[in-house]
Amino acid sequence: MTNDGPTMTMPADARPRIRDGGGELLQWLGKMRNEQPVWRDSYGIFHVFRHADVQRVMSDYATFSSDINRLRPGGDPFSAGSLMLTDPPEHRKLRKLISQAFTPKMSSDMVPRIRELTLQLLDEIDGDEFDLVEKLAHPLPVMVIAELLGIPIHDRELFRGWADRLVALHVDDPTDIEIGRMVGHAMREMGEYVMTHVRERRVTPRDDLVSQLIAAEVDGDRLTDAEIVNSACLLLLAGQITSTMALGNAFLCFRDAPGVEQAVRQDPELLGPAFEEVLRLRPPLTQAARLPTADVEVAGVTLPAGSMVINWLLSANYDERQFPDPFTLDLTRQPNRQYAFGHGIHFCLGAPLARVEGKVALELIFERFAEVTVDPSAKLEFYEDPMFGVKSLPVRVR
Repeated sequence: MTNDGPTMTMPADARPRIRDGGGELLQWLGKMRNEQPVWRDSYGIFHVFRHADVQRVMSDYATFSSDINRLRPGGDPFSAGSLMLTDPPEHRKLRKLISQAFTPKMSSDMVPRIRELTLQLLDEIDGDEFDLVEKLAHPLPVMVIAELLGIPIHDRELFRGWADRLVALHVDDPTDIEIGRMVGHAMREMGEYVMTHVRERRVTPRDDLVSQLIAAEVDGDRLTDAEIVNSACLLLLAGQITSTMALGNAFLCFRDAPGVEQAVRQDPELLGPAFEEVLRLRPPLTQAARLPTADVEVAGVTLPAGSMVINWLLSANYDERQFPDPFTLDLTRQPNRQYAFGHGIHFCLGAPLARVEGKVALELIFERFAEVTVDPSAKLEFYEDPMFGVKSLPVRVR
């Protein structure tokens, strides 16, 4: 039976933005978890806030489709075969093929090279004041994923331009068909760039991820050129955007949790738990969208078939029902069922690589500098939802 209270329609702009660093937004999310665990905004979009409800929606792929382009068909020409926007059985086939090429072992095998690239970037830092995002957090993930794919590292400014263009696309109504067209336009140049490398590898394979995506075969199925391009573009974008934000977010979390950084410096074994807490407290992505395939009830609210449902990963990561003392960076938190990388069949394929990059980078930063302090006078500028990270992070080191 539907509870009329939680379905109260409020203006979509009633929720705070991230501009203040997330404080107001987190307070609002806490209020929604307690008072309106499912909320319908003025665009007719349903927002889900509690950890258990987010888990249910993200787990039930049969009831909640990931193909949000159903709301804007034909809007994005680069969405065909996208792992993020497909459902089983197509998703199962794509994930098997991509997983055959992009494995957790590949990420662990990259550790020596990630160390080398991190040290190279650290050596280029001059002085005791610099922008951590510009000098390290942004270039490192781009260099790592470009090298994995076999795409020239020296083109990283191109990659940054494409990523910045996509991140800058912010609209209040995600069902607007124009979004798909804007995304398609922003990705066209990148897609054409990657396609040239795919065609080259079909003629002359190399020891890189693009070549492995071409060679991947499961039960006689292979990826088409379009699927390879979309997979490579997704890895290129996610590899730089989310990892860039995660590293910057780590130092914001350390700033707000006195004693934690020092504890991690004294015991490197705490790097893993610390990074998991960073991902929980400041996940690079705050939301994940789904579409019900039939009318379904969540937390006493009926979600109509075909409506858009926004799962608040950020809110789930702060749910007091799952995480005692959720605002505290707790190095002993177990279990830590944070949703920075999603949940269910769409759990991020790049999670092992992001974790490796984050831990290696933090370890080497700690070895290089005895102290890293976020400039208290700096006016930090944050990305808009659904991203959660700083555009720059001025720091002082010694």
